[in-house]
Amino acid sequence: MMEGNANAATLEKEIAWFRAVLAARCDIYFCREGAMDDIRKLSPPDIAAEQSEYARLVQECGMGFDERLVIILALLPHIQPHVLDTFLLNNQDTARGFTEFGGWKGKGHSGFLPTCETAVFILAGESLAKRFEVMRLFQTDHYFFKQQIIRIEHSASGEPFLSAMLMVTVEYLNRLTLGRRDKPDYGTNFPAKLITTSLTWNDLVLNSEVMDEIENINTWLQHSQTILQQWDLGRNIKPGYRALFYGPPGTGKTLTATLIGSTMGVDVYRIDLSMIVSKYIGETEKNLANVFDQAVNKNWILFFDEADALFGKRTQTSSSNDRYANQEISYLLQRVEDYPGVVILATNLKANIDDAFARRFQTSVHFAMPDADQRLRLWQGMFLNSRLLASNVDLVKLAENYELSGGAITNAVRYAAIQAIRMKRDEIFQDDLIKGVIKELLKEGRTL
Repeated sequence: MMEGNANAATLEKEIAWFRAVLAARCDIYFCREGAMDDIRKLSPPDIAAEQSEYARLVQECGMGFDERLVIILALLPHIQPHVLDTFLLNNQDTARGFTEFGGWKGKGHSGFLPTCETAVFILAGESLAKRFEVMRLFQTDHYFFKQQIIRIEHSASGEPFLSAMLMVTVEYLNRLTLGRRDKPDYGTNFPAKLITTSLTWNDLVLNSEVMDEIENINTWLQHSQTILQQWDLGRNIKPGYRALFYGPPGTGKTLTATLIGSTMGVDVYRIDLSMIVSKYIGETEKNLANVFDQAVNKNWILFFDEADALFGKRTQTSSSNDRYANQEISYLLQRVEDYPGVVILATNLKANIDDAFARRFQTSVHFAMPDADQRLRLWQGMFLNSRLLASNVDLVKLAENYELSGGAITNAVRYAAIQAIRMKRDEIFQDDLIKGVIKELLKEGRTL
């Protein structure tokens, strides 16, 4: 049986059980004749032997009656939304919907969308004791949130806790329906991009001091549990690790972060600050929370490029805008400190970073412009296929005469390759490379 068929077969059984539970709850609540006295007499189907992703998740988490009902409730708007049409009933006494049903309205979806209140109504009815018990399912220490299976979101501050929208995460929606275990991808709900590289440490030219600092980060990623737990230092040392990479553009900051992840088998996500920072009050914090909440139990490396745009110095509070900007920085500082994984901030100028952040870095790594010997290694690394170079190419001269970063050398080589193709040559000339170098110098406002 194909994965999709296995998922569908299991979910059909679970939906049939949900329908029965919902009908029983409504019979009890509206005092209908013949109503049973306890919805939990309707046992969920036995799916222990099934091979679907839903069955695997139930087994992995040891889900009981309540947890399974919450999961299927969150899934229903995506797989069989009409099952929730029961909640569209109007209360004849108030000429509107039943408050106790909860629910929220989507912009395009015409059906009923559940809130936490919806789950509490089904599971607890009018029992306050059971209501409080069910509320524990929506606390941040529950595996629903630690594993990012479901998420809850309030549409406005100050509203009742259980009015929060109840949603299954995209990651688990794809897993439980399509059988795909996807990693989060860039979008409006996740302003971060998984970054990878086909390069290796051999392609990166760094001095020994930088490599020593990088090895400290690698060691922490590999042995932090030994330090914190076996050596019992976790009482005083927080689990996270924060590093600042600073130096001119093109000196290898992003590539280094990516290689740390690939070496340690850890995903590296670059945060898109253009989608994080908002002019609207509270939106920046909300966007940041979305990233950190999804990352907190995944052991990701979070990489903030051009970090001074968000981690810049706080200003004197001469206006309300200044106060809100400083609140954003303070909030970010707290989230970075509480994050149990590795956070890397990259900036061109260390002086632009707020001092409160700088004091909390475990390491600050200076990526300096490469010297002549390092530039030669970079030029040589670009041309592993030496047959591409014409006999007049002098890489030693290029390395000695032109102070360029690794990124600029890469751009110069790209330009030279394009020129060779345009001239219908299968060799790159020295003039091609020099023209590429000149273009890079002009970008930086320099001349020969």
